[in-house]
Amino acid sequence: MGRWALDVAFVWKAVLTLGLVLLYYCFSIGITFYNKWLTKSFHFPLFMTLLHLAVIFLFSALSRVLVQCSSHRARVVLSWTDYLRRVAPTALATALDVGLSNWSFLYITVSLYTMTKSSAVLFILIFSLIFKLEELRAALVLVVLLIAGGLFMFTYKSTQFNVEGFALVLGASFIGGIRWTLTQMLLQKAELGLQNPIDTMFHLQPLMFLGLFPLFAVFEVCQRLCSTAEPSMEQDGLHCKAAGLGHCHCISVCFPPKPPKFCQPQVSLWCPVNVDTPWGPCCGKNPVCFSHREGP
Repeated sequence: MGRWALDVAFVWKAVLTLGLVLLYYCFSIGITFYNKWLTKSFHFPLFMTLLHLAVIFLFSALSRVLVQCSSHRARVVLSWTDYLRRVAPTALATALDVGLSNWSFLYITVSLYTMTKSSAVLFILIFSLIFKLEELRAALVLVVLLIAGGLFMFTYKSTQFNVEGFALVLGASFIGGIRWTLTQMLLQKAELGLQNPIDTMFHLQPLMFLGLFPLFAVFEVCQRLCSTAEPSMEQDGLHCKAAGLGHCHCISVCFPPKPPKFCQPQVSLWCPVNVDTPWGPCCGKNPVCFSHREGP
């Protein structure tokens, strides 16, 4: 009887993990291609990322209120000391990872983005070893190298290289390794009470917004103000239309993939959760593989 119960628990955990991964990637793949399409007409990816963060914060705050009203139990609120000391590093790393990734779509194709972003799994492994979340095992290293190498070969022939975009994605991959390591450490601290993904997002988003805002101010606001070229009425119309679509995008697809993403570390081991990180763009790359040419 005990053995049967153990097998059922294992199968349930495996099914739950697979369901969370599939749910997350259904939205993640769409976001990847949508961001690329949007940046073709709306050249302010950092602004769109800030909007993304603001919408997630509002939705997570609303969700916390609804859950608190239904359960009549107060939600966790961290002290400023814990908030700045323990949450801020994770929030900053996450903001830079997302911001640089979206920024790179101004310069590169989804193919090159996928190929370069596949290096994130290597950085995740490195930082998980540094922070002693994983033990060095030959099998683990082999799996990570096979995944990264396979993704590289999968997208190699369809890339159109751009140095600026490549540097942005590579930087995002490096920071992504720090991000997922710190996220796992944050979720493992039971005393913080951030095991619920809604609470995690509620605490992360404000610091992510503040961390990314200086880049937005310098590279988008100041650059726009200092630009000598006067935008045409047609260009302004396109920008407004893209911004309006971006608002709909944020409301419809930015929030749903977040809870499954933060639930994954709580239902499976560290490295398996993060080894699957590059597979979203990999799956999303399939439509590109069947096309004759992928434009920049």
